[in-house]
Amino acid sequence: MKYSKIPVARSVVALCVAKDIKHVVISPGSRNAPLTIGFTHHDDITPYSIVDERCAAFFALGLAQQLNKPVALVCTSGSALLNYYPAIAEAFYSDIPLVVISADRPVERIDIGDGQTIRQKNVFENHILYSANLYSELVLEKESDDVKLQQKQFEARKHNEREVNLALNKAIEEKGPVHINVPFYEPLYDTVENIKVDPLQIFPEIKERNYTKNQLSLYAEEWNRAKRKMIIVGVAQPNTIEQEFLEKLAEDPSVIVLTETTSNIHQEEFFTRIDTLIGPIEKDENRAELFKKLQPDILLTFGGMIVSKKIKSFLRNYNPVHHWHVDSKKAYNTFFCLNKHFETDVNSFFTNFLPLTQSIESNYGTYWKEVKNRRQERHEDYMDEIQYSDLKAMQLIVPEVPHHSIVHFANSSTIRYAQLFEWDHSLKIFCNRGTSGIDGSVSTAVGAAVASKDPVLLITGDLSFFYDSNALWNNHIPKNFRIIVLNNSGGGIFRILPGNKDSENFEKYFETVHDLQAKPVCELYGIEYLKAASENEIKENLSGFFEESNAPKLLEIFTPRKINDEVLLEYFNFIKS
Repeated sequence: MKYSKIPVARSVVALCVAKDIKHVVISPGSRNAPLTIGFTHHDDITPYSIVDERCAAFFALGLAQQLNKPVALVCTSGSALLNYYPAIAEAFYSDIPLVVISADRPVERIDIGDGQTIRQKNVFENHILYSANLYSELVLEKESDDVKLQQKQFEARKHNEREVNLALNKAIEEKGPVHINVPFYEPLYDTVENIKVDPLQIFPEIKERNYTKNQLSLYAEEWNRAKRKMIIVGVAQPNTIEQEFLEKLAEDPSVIVLTETTSNIHQEEFFTRIDTLIGPIEKDENRAELFKKLQPDILLTFGGMIVSKKIKSFLRNYNPVHHWHVDSKKAYNTFFCLNKHFETDVNSFFTNFLPLTQSIESNYGTYWKEVKNRRQERHEDYMDEIQYSDLKAMQLIVPEVPHHSIVHFANSSTIRYAQLFEWDHSLKIFCNRGTSGIDGSVSTAVGAAVASKDPVLLITGDLSFFYDSNALWNNHIPKNFRIIVLNNSGGGIFRILPGNKDSENFEKYFETVHDLQAKPVCELYGIEYLKAASENEIKENLSGFFEESNAPKLLEIFTPRKINDEVLLEYFNFIKS
């Protein structure tokens, strides 16, 4: 096997392999040549070459999201590294393990005018779990007899090995991004073979906390006294919560459980469409009375970020007495009333907590479940009569998605439309909600498609798609990858927000009206292209869209720019009746 001649490069590769990192996404460059040589010649590594570093980072994010293991990124020095930042921020807030390995110039070359040189040390300090700044290692043609030089080389090697261990362990233990910055002296391309690589090993330590019966008893007493208990589940990986706990919660008449499309949990008594519950109350003349009736005594949350702005607004204005969050890593004070963080995983919490609880008489669940059923009837009536729009297009898409698919949603309007529908329970649904940005939606879905055996569908708006269209500059996209683009000629979500929608300023600087189409992009990257601009055309194209093909497919659905907002805003008026 071929190795870089530079010891630190060999150590980085060996330690990644030792910690079961098998996927490495590499962007081209010269300064990172020692790392590229080591990773691409290692039998246990699957390397990917992606030119655009921003796309590469989100591609790695999609891989790590599906594999549930760290994925490494390798880039050259300079601005290349900065292009990783959006994906690093997303990984930081979404608890996805990314290992960023950047090549750098030696410290004495920084800020003297060398090309491709920036201050890389701790560059991600606000959104990183660990920054390992390694020492340069000068490789001499002949082994030196200088004892002091040998000692310096030994100290540098041990420092580097320890720092790499600590960074990799942090990514594994806490599931998040870490940065390893590796400065290299030239020459960069020299290699050696049949050399023993045996760096220092520090093993990761996964700490699990369990709460005892005594520690939970006071909280269980509060729970058993409360007649109105609300549980909200944010972003969650599929199959992470035991179904038996969900069933028990559903049986308690004093509990209502609110989930989102991205929660990936299912129970027929749960409230799967939060905005359909809250939105009509906002428009009701008795809204204060209804919100008081919905206001919980105890709010229990788990999972990641919550999409619904409506539930955030409601609970910030109608605080529960107690807000408890269950997560082994962190708890956000989203509703400004958090008073307990249970630092454990959800299954461990419910294993110890639910035996201490009991169902109590309450009409809380019964009342709101009746409201939920009425809302569903009105939802169906409305969907039967609405004109062609984004909302109608989404309704037509929902039943056609093949069972057991992975569905990625882009941010902005598409994920919000998705929240209004009941999706097949066999689907696994994802969206980059850590930072909720439109950047990287396509790249993340492509990474997920490469990592998964199941087919992957991306549903995206036009701005998200065009913003990240470089994601398709990728030789690894599987043939069963599918994209649906809802093209309403601009940032349609901004028409839903307050503001003067009919001014030139709004259309140019907020909505960013355009007449772009995805067809040229598909022709450039070898993607099979289909388009639709009516209900019948959507139905016709979807009928064979998911069948086997010789290339990935994209369906572009054109919708009327100035009708979508009216259809959505009227939706909540209609279903409150």
